[in-house]
Amino acid sequence: MVSKEGELLVKILMFLSILGSTQGRRDAVEVRHRRLREASSFSSTPAAEYDYIIVGGGTAGCPLAATLSQNYSVLLLERGGSPYGNGNITRMQNFHIGLADTSPSSPSQSFISTDGVINTRARVLGGGTCINAGFYSRASPSFVKAAGWDEELVNESYPWVERRIVYWPDVAPWQAALRDGLVEAGFSPFNGYTYDHIYGTKIGGTIFDKDGFRHTAADLLAAGNPENLRVLLHATVQKIVFDTKGRRPKAAGVRFKDENGKQHRALLKNARHSEVILSSGAIGSPQLLLLSGIGHKKHLKKLDVRLVLHNPHVGKGMSDNPLNSIFMPTKKPVRQSLIQTVGITKKGVFIEASSGFGQSSDSIRCHHGIMSAEIGQLSTIPPKQRSLEAAKRYARDKQKLPREAFQGGFILEKIDGPLSRGRLRLDDTDVDNNPSVTFNYFSHPYDLKRCVYGIRSIEEIVRTKRFARLTVDDAYTMRMLLNMSVQANVNLIPKHTNDTASVEQFCRDSVTTIWHYHGGCHVGKVVDGEHRVLGVSRLRVVDGSTFDRSPGTNPQATVMMMGRYMGAKILRKRLGRAAGA
Repeated sequence: MVSKEGELLVKILMFLSILGSTQGRRDAVEVRHRRLREASSFSSTPAAEYDYIIVGGGTAGCPLAATLSQNYSVLLLERGGSPYGNGNITRMQNFHIGLADTSPSSPSQSFISTDGVINTRARVLGGGTCINAGFYSRASPSFVKAAGWDEELVNESYPWVERRIVYWPDVAPWQAALRDGLVEAGFSPFNGYTYDHIYGTKIGGTIFDKDGFRHTAADLLAAGNPENLRVLLHATVQKIVFDTKGRRPKAAGVRFKDENGKQHRALLKNARHSEVILSSGAIGSPQLLLLSGIGHKKHLKKLDVRLVLHNPHVGKGMSDNPLNSIFMPTKKPVRQSLIQTVGITKKGVFIEASSGFGQSSDSIRCHHGIMSAEIGQLSTIPPKQRSLEAAKRYARDKQKLPREAFQGGFILEKIDGPLSRGRLRLDDTDVDNNPSVTFNYFSHPYDLKRCVYGIRSIEEIVRTKRFARLTVDDAYTMRMLLNMSVQANVNLIPKHTNDTASVEQFCRDSVTTIWHYHGGCHVGKVVDGEHRVLGVSRLRVVDGSTFDRSPGTNPQATVMMMGRYMGAKILRKRLGRAAGA
């Protein structure tokens, strides 16, 4: 356990380190905010041709655009709106509202995989960093090595992000309890405050500052050259435009529609190094390749999409890290927290936690933050029976339940590098519609085995002396909570935890997502080691769709780093070694 004196010292150092930087960062954000424009302001004159067109102003796209704009003209097209001035994005206590919003202007777009798990994709400048739980932790050295990345440049690119938008958290009581419970249960050592991926227990970084204000990848655009960088909001790219007259197809630009539905064409400069770069995420990038004619020829022919390049691997190998959780009732209300503490096990399982309610005046009552039913995260209904309507119905019914039924926190377990794989396919050619996505959770037996290990590890943690001081007695934990919750689909510890079969069933029936899905444009199958799309020219993919596994405990740190890294690497190749510094 960590001493109170040690905690106090860390808090003092944290406060001093951020006192002078928070306001400066917010000022930079406001400057950046004033430069954003709606897509309808676009002019397609010859002078408006660009060195780089980046599709998707998300977690990777924003740092990529900022970096490339240091030396070249960049057009960044984002299908969503601005995160600035939206309290449901910027305030930690309203974390769940943006995810629960199903309106057309929402920063998130919900979808349900064919497995029956409710999920979401970002639709806002800043991407997933605007709607996630804020946890910041780097990838493991083995991930960097497997990706074939330049370690020196990686170690320059992470700090570039961290100096601008990452903070050390003020550890909430529930997170401190998990920290001490993990160490007491044997998940040691305690590695303190660190961004690094190290076995044991640690406190990671966060993109929420001391006031609970969210900083996002959109803030990184302030590091760009405003003379070279143009950012358009509500610019929905419908397809990549190709020049097919040469030996191989060559990206020439993109076709997009603005907020009024008017069509536009944005074109690249007629230069060998000019490129269209997809940074639309693990759903959007493979979807856009398919809509543009790169994919399996039989599938595209059925949808009457003109074939540009036959590649049967586009949309294949999709994977999502399954999340299962345990609800722990507490003696007293616990302060809201998202993810701050993580246990990194050697069995391929990560243990994290969330707690409490965000009770601002415009907040949904009786929610559970990252595990809110409003976003489909509370469920013991079998996945095939889940729907957005069921989540909404439960959210309404839950208002009638006694508040003590929701007094407590969750301990979460996530499978690292799931071996179960699925696929993405188009149902139609409307880019606004979600494609069909299958993840095949727990179809590989090793994933299920690790889930059982994770649930049993959580049981060990909640039996520690540290948690005994917080939680209610056993008689209340199970039967009374069930009686109070009635229709509330709250995840509970299985009654027969020594029966492997029942724990396996619990894993299958209670599986949800932590939004770390990836794949669909794998290196070696869809893109090469430099992320250039195979078989065509002047087209790359830079985002999580190229990952074979999700990096670290939570991917946002590495996806932002990747945007900076790829931008710096492209500049260095064009300008020489010192470029992108």
